[in-house]
Amino acid sequence: MSSTDQISAKIIAVANQKGGVGKTTTTINLGAALAEHGQNVLLIDLDPQGNASTGLGVTPDRRAITTYDFLVGDASPSEAIQPTSVTNLSIIPATTDLSSADIELISNEKRSFLLFDALRQLPMDAFAFDYILIDCPPSLNILTVNAMVAAHAVIVPLQSEFFALEGLSQLMLTIREVRQTANKSLRIAGIVLTMYDRRNNLSQQVEADARENLGGLVYTTVIPRNVRLSEAPSYALPALVYDSNSAGSQAYRELALEVMAKDNIQLKRVS
Repeated sequence: MSSTDQISAKIIAVANQKGGVGKTTTTINLGAALAEHGQNVLLIDLDPQGNASTGLGVTPDRRAITTYDFLVGDASPSEAIQPTSVTNLSIIPATTDLSSADIELISNEKRSFLLFDALRQLPMDAFAFDYILIDCPPSLNILTVNAMVAAHAVIVPLQSEFFALEGLSQLMLTIREVRQTANKSLRIAGIVLTMYDRRNNLSQQVEADARENLGGLVYTTVIPRNVRLSEAPSYALPALVYDSNSAGSQAYRELALEVMAKDNIQLKRVS
């Protein structure tokens, strides 16, 4: 089964099995930046912690229908997809219901293809999304595998710290396995360095090592360590809305342009 069937949106899984690397921050703010650049974006919160949902202002009372319901076919796209306060950015929120997915889905023969099928059902066409970003959990479990089977590409946030590159090996093996068994067209869209401090020699060394070992896979844009990026989720806003002119916001705008350039997508005029 090809992962490019019956969907025009570009599906990107944002994944790293290591926690605390800026994965959810990247998903939220890249989504907001793509939306700001005129793209119609859906964010799928596939992390049981639901941080992306919280960071986009989806309160618990608005999570009666979640990603889990969408995955198992208990909710249609129109029931599951919610608007956010950001123009052109929608979300399917998550709750801790997802934490039991590994156990509950183990007997399902199509357990690795649930998200693939959910995203390619005909009612999705009506939303005309340009991008679908999937915020994966910080583990290589059945949810992350679902994201990779459904996706066209993976973006890997890489924290600018010691041992950062060593943590990539298991993720690369998982991507290779998914490519060989379920989604032969899956590719790594890019690796984005996060929490980068230009004054710190370690950050510079991590960047040099990453570019030497991974070459063109590493995005030119680096995401700085920035207090506004850390503060924004507590206000249930992307940094681009919380402080549009912050260094973090500007960096995610640049990253969005790089992502679009790789996909040969032209900027749309936003009214």
